[in-house]
Amino acid sequence: MKLKSLSINAFLNTIRNILNMIFPIITFPYVSRILGVENLGKYNFSNSVVSYFLLIAGLGINTYAIREGAKYRDERKINIFASEIFSINILSTLISYLLLFLCLALIPKLQPYIYCILIFSLQIFFTTLGTEWIYSIYEDYTYITIRSIIFKIISVVLLFIFVRKQDDYLFYAAITVFSAVGSNILNYLHARSFVKINFRFHMNIGKHIKPILIIFASNIAVLIYVNSDVTILGFLKNVYVVGIYSVSAKIYTILKTMLSAALIVTVPRLALLYGKKKWKEYRNTASQVFNFLVLITFPAVIGLIMVSRDIVLILSGQQYISATSSLRLLCIAAIFSIFAWFYSDCILIPAKKEKIVLISTILSAVVNILLNFMLVPFFSENAAAFSTIIAELVNMLISVKYGINIVEIQGFFKNLKTVLISASTIVIVCYVISLFKISPIVRISTSIIFSAISYFFMLFILKNEVLISYLMKKRNCG
Repeated sequence: MKLKSLSINAFLNTIRNILNMIFPIITFPYVSRILGVENLGKYNFSNSVVSYFLLIAGLGINTYAIREGAKYRDERKINIFASEIFSINILSTLISYLLLFLCLALIPKLQPYIYCILIFSLQIFFTTLGTEWIYSIYEDYTYITIRSIIFKIISVVLLFIFVRKQDDYLFYAAITVFSAVGSNILNYLHARSFVKINFRFHMNIGKHIKPILIIFASNIAVLIYVNSDVTILGFLKNVYVVGIYSVSAKIYTILKTMLSAALIVTVPRLALLYGKKKWKEYRNTASQVFNFLVLITFPAVIGLIMVSRDIVLILSGQQYISATSSLRLLCIAAIFSIFAWFYSDCILIPAKKEKIVLISTILSAVVNILLNFMLVPFFSENAAAFSTIIAELVNMLISVKYGINIVEIQGFFKNLKTVLISASTIVIVCYVISLFKISPIVRISTSIIFSAISYFFMLFILKNEVLISYLMKKRNCG
């Protein structure tokens, strides 16, 4: 099996991830204004319902296939393996569709959204057909990246052509499906240049099913943890509330993605250092990563809280202004989420403590669901945001409890003190600028510029070690 350059793979994967983040930033302001609150709510509720069945069809096959398939070097064995995995995936897809149709027939709440749900359900079949795990096994990231760019561009063009009025949410759903899985017929045909895939009636299911189901358990816990807010809001309230919450949730997701993307490349390095038992270098690197996270997370969160109203106005318009309060609550959740991510992905997983991560995720999901059912009937989207805060806090506390036994973060409290004092200047700057009667875009731009200047100036005055260390390295390099 011919392996590609690790640096090229990393570069291509980064481009793909950036593209996946930019696409909704470009399209969401347009879509939210055109569709309106209720139709955006219908779209998001239908998508959240289908996501559970998409997970059932996928089981844990993608992760398992990549992990196990990479071990094979014999062509005959990889062909048998790929065909068995594909056959299991076909069976799970049939079960998923059967369960979906039963739910549509038996749950009255779903029937008003049946057409939108059926459109989104096309993802189930085409995801299975796409066999994207084959491209990961053979590290063909060039094909995946080029394909992703082409279909994203086509989707943006289709969006502006067909989504022109409020009732076009079904077109938007179809374009979303096309963007995500439209190329999967090509995937299936192109995959045959690597392996011969056939449906096998006689296969060793027992060999694969146990590890697949373990991964599936983890995946479903994560999905429930992430997705239950929208689903429960749709069932207990209405699609208008879902539409409002979708705006704050979208901005919250973008914030988390941007913060974690800054340091995602450090995860393989930490895993390598831990595996080679280079404890001193591992501790130093982990401390640097965490302290840098503290340095960027608090000002980002505080700044977003201060300009949240203007952000909602710019991205979605006046009709979504009530999303401001839930967005501010989700900003608090982002702090816990980012630090939980650090301890789970950067500390616990490299230390092979996946079971702790799974337990933490399951407990957080349970807390999230219980609080949603208790509070959503009374406080709507704000209850969903508050439930997310508590769930993320539980996840962080469990991750930290076990993570600190593996590595002690050096200089944390000293760094946190200077960061919080410096971040307080952001509150003052944003408040003063908010007193001026200027457009939201000018207000946000001005707030960002002057907040950044005041924040880093104060860090420098307080001699923040992370900032000083970075400036010293830059000077030495220069």
